[in-house]
Amino acid sequence: MMAGLARSPGPDLVDLLGRFELFSELSPETLSALAGSSRRHSWPAGGLIFQRGDEGDHMLAIIEGRVRLSLGTAQGRELMLRQLGAWEVMGELAIIDGETRSADATAVDPTTAIVLPRARFLQIAEVRPDLGLAVARHLSRLVRSTNLQMESIALYDLRMRLVRFFLFSLRQVYGDHIPEQAVLHLNLSQSDLSAVLGASRPKLNQALQSLIAEGAVRRDGTDVTCLPSRLRELADLADLRDA
Repeated sequence: MMAGLARSPGPDLVDLLGRFELFSELSPETLSALAGSSRRHSWPAGGLIFQRGDEGDHMLAIIEGRVRLSLGTAQGRELMLRQLGAWEVMGELAIIDGETRSADATAVDPTTAIVLPRARFLQIAEVRPDLGLAVARHLSRLVRSTNLQMESIALYDLRMRLVRFFLFSLRQVYGDHIPEQAVLHLNLSQSDLSAVLGASRPKLNQALQSLIAEGAVRRDGTDVTCLPSRLRELADLADLRDA
């Protein structure tokens, strides 16, 4: 099910797909084959993209906007799993196993994505080995990222989980060239960030204020200015205490 879907014309899909890390090393022929079976769709802010249990017959490559992945509880509460933005993909596991969606996906902002049908994706992968290798590399990065998140939640207190979250986010945004004062545009409310880190909002605020007092971060609305050297120092101190 693809609720609220609207067809939208746009730039050449080959060029757009090539900007995604997942597809960035594909040959021009493979990119062209993918683009030929793909299309762009848009959702308004608050629009439902898919629900848990929906058929996983396509993946989505976001080119504009922001998407919240979440789970609903029997009590009517929502657990936010992750937020995705431009040049990130979702639903890629369905491409491999064909299972139903494991979470709800909702557009936080007006969002446009490239829709890649599973059946055609697999056909292309059979004759284009570079596509299968690209997916394997992507899934490897995903597993490493998940392991890091689970390690942070299981082994560290909230303050250190926040430190590690900032360091991980900086690496995602800036790669190996993180400036001495690096700004993160989180686009996350404090409630959302609390859900990501598995904590209550008051406790998260205490942890954030502690990092501000220690000169590791500064906050301006949803933007956080990080001092990576100080964050790394705090992370190293925690590892020494745990050694």
